[in-house]
Amino acid sequence: MITSKRPAAAVCALLAALTAGIVFPTAAVAGEPTGETAPKVDLVVDVSGSMRTRDIDGGTRMAAAKQAFNEVLDATPEEVQLGIRTLGADYPGDDRKTGCKDTAQLYPVGPLDRTEAKTAVATLSPTGWTPIGPALLKAADDLDSGGDSGTGSKRIVLISDGEDTCAPLDPCEVAREIAAKGIGLTIDTLGLVPNAKMRQQLSCIAEATGGTYTSVEHTDELTDRVNQLVDRAADPVVTPVATQGATECAGAPTLKSGLYTDREEFGQQRWYRVEVPAGRELRASVSVAADRAVGPSYGALLRAVTVHGREIVRGEAAGNGRTDVLSTGLRYPKPERDDDSDGDKPAAEIVCLQVTNSFAPASGVKTTPGLPLELTVDVVDGPSNASDVASFGLGRGWWLLGALILTGFLAGLVWGWLSRWRLAVWRTN
Repeated sequence: MITSKRPAAAVCALLAALTAGIVFPTAAVAGEPTGETAPKVDLVVDVSGSMRTRDIDGGTRMAAAKQAFNEVLDATPEEVQLGIRTLGADYPGDDRKTGCKDTAQLYPVGPLDRTEAKTAVATLSPTGWTPIGPALLKAADDLDSGGDSGTGSKRIVLISDGEDTCAPLDPCEVAREIAAKGIGLTIDTLGLVPNAKMRQQLSCIAEATGGTYTSVEHTDELTDRVNQLVDRAADPVVTPVATQGATECAGAPTLKSGLYTDREEFGQQRWYRVEVPAGRELRASVSVAADRAVGPSYGALLRAVTVHGREIVRGEAAGNGRTDVLSTGLRYPKPERDDDSDGDKPAAEIVCLQVTNSFAPASGVKTTPGLPLELTVDVVDGPSNASDVASFGLGRGWWLLGALILTGFLAGLVWGWLSRWRLAVWRTN
């Protein structure tokens, strides 16, 4: 019995893998990439005294940050201009006025010399205050130095283990001021072993510029997240079109192929309409970002529905708190002819797209504005006829799947028979 289960398990795994491939986010097709200048990233690291605390994988927070930086520097794409700015690295005294000016450019934003940057990082030692607001202002200047207002992406990645100690210069207000300048700068924040107050402040900073907040408690998590953010800066800059979904399909905006952005309240539904001509295929994907602290379990659902409310296809995804972006997608090939008895051949069908999320805000977190979402819509040439589209969206590969299932089934029977025969021979001997 044990041996006969193995082929079945393999077939189930294959089915799961193939089925998972049906739903996927498609590449953005709206707007042309506008990144004409090199993307820039400024890593802003907290080097205040609290970074000496030993509570990350048995080492200090500073050691975790250094290790992450070294690995990130090795993996930084060649086209990215990267810099490093510190806060609280130089002044060890008690004078608050002086401590709140303690921010310096450790490595200038520009083409990366990995050896030089690593040497600079090695010199860091936890020292002073936590002037987050002043550091963000200076980092914005780092990225906009020389009057460079090009269209390449600009991103600040702030890593801190505590809230700002230099009030009344509120870092949230600083982030809003940076966003108001219209220089296209995004601030992402990472909190090391966060408490509620720090989480609220770092979430607010990220939210003000459309960035993300991530809590980190292990070195590998820090490395992975910083790498993701640096890589994201290298992606071509695409300008999404702002839209506003409706509460029902009847009043929803009609979208053409493109990349769209919207906001969705916690647990809310947003509706959009897409016109799909006969013989064409609708491909849609949605990403919902948790730009503030949320509950540990959440999901996102994207449904394609007829105007009469009948579900056509759906895509869904679930998360457990290990990522701040949840994505899912769907495909709907529109056959050349409807199955209607009158044999009419409609020019197009209106498909309603419903986006739903099951995020829940953490205690004390603002629920407005809604969570940012990006919706990609693409209407492309579809299969030449309906017979090209098999069940589960597998297309002409259905016969291969059937053959694999049959082979696995027969292999299980043969293996089971051989096992019983061997057992019978062994008993007779």
